Amino acid sequence: MAQMRDPYAVLGVRQDAREDEIKAAWRARVKSVHPDHNRDDPQAAARFAEVGAAYDLLRDPKKRSRYDQRHRGKGEEDGQTIMQKRQAAKEAAERAKAAREEAARVMEELARANAQRAAKAAQESAAAAGPETPAGESPEAVVNRIFGTGEQAGAKDQTNASSAKAQGPGQTQGASVDDSATAPNETTQKSTEESEASRAGSVPLPVQAVELISYWIRKLRGIEPAPEKAPDIVTEAVVSIDDLIAGRTVSVVLFDGREVRVRLEPGMTEDHVVRLEGQGHRFQGMQRGDVRVMLKVAEDPRFEVEGFDIHTVLPVSLENAVLGCDSTVEAPEGPVAITIPPWSDSNRSIRIEGKGLPQTADKRGDLVVELRLTLWDKPDDKVTDLMRLMREGLYI
Repeated sequence: MAQMRDPYAVLGVRQDAREDEIKAAWRARVKSVHPDHNRDDPQAAARFAEVGAAYDLLRDPKKRSRYDQRHRGKGEEDGQTIMQKRQAAKEAAERAKAAREEAARVMEELARANAQRAAKAAQESAAAAGPETPAGESPEAVVNRIFGTGEQAGAKDQTNASSAKAQGPGQTQGASVDDSATAPNETTQKSTEESEASRAGSVPLPVQAVELISYWIRKLRGIEPAPEKAPDIVTEAVVSIDDLIAGRTVSVVLFDGREVRVRLEPGMTEDHVVRLEGQGHRFQGMQRGDVRVMLKVAEDPRFEVEGFDIHTVLPVSLENAVLGCDSTVEAPEGPVAITIPPWSDSNRSIRIEGKGLPQTADKRGDLVVELRLTLWDKPDDKVTDLMRLMREGLYI
């Protein structure tokens, strides 16, 4: 039997052609090589059959994959088959689509965050100005205007002294500087002593208060608000029951191609979210976001996870369900002994403590064994007769 030619060459398509491209090429080629349109060509029937065989091979994914592995795999530089390349290209397209959607979501959240930040800044600016603060006047100027500073108090004292000296001893604005010129009366002397005591004891207090208030105003003004946080990256990680029990570290590939590692610890189960701080989006002027990984337990035909318990099904024959027996049940870490009580039906569940998922460092969930009553593969005449007698009430 002659070896079939390259089906891709027969249909005139590329090796990575899609299914619709192969079908369109087959339809066009069938019309051109059909024997009814090529009555004078003795090879028309053979070519028509060849086109049909090529299409039959390439339209079946399994047949096409086997052909690619057998005939195309050796000549590829990276060792991948054509089907693998198509699958990789499909996955790359899906990742690119996810990246575009994620980028659009991030830009929307950034715009919303910028709007909130601008509104917050406007509110803080209005609150800092205060209802009684003149426009353009800083908090320090307000404090100095109310309390005065040390330099202003000193200048005021010097002004008062100069005014008193110019007015002479007969004026009541203040005491004379020269004690030998005119003896002050008792009232004037007392007033002078109180003024000196006031200058000696009261001036430092307003200066310290002003400096303290000014310091805190400058301190508060110098502290910038914490930068906005970039949006988190949310993804999923499929883990096995064995991974959760062993506490393994699993790798997760993000939409941007980066790989992060998640360590499985006690307390993690289906839908648990692991937060990886500072490994998310990075934008200038914003605090880097986190990566949130939601755990999904891989499907297992033997087990099902509910919280930290692991459920499994144990078939029980009729005689063992009625009489009870000792048996074994498959668990994630190996067979476990179990005792089936007499008269056990399909609604009964037996718990084996400590054989589930790790809940804490020293506590685990349970293995829940659900009994399923089964019959023999072939009918048994004795059991049939016994059941008929029991149903009809004809006890022997």
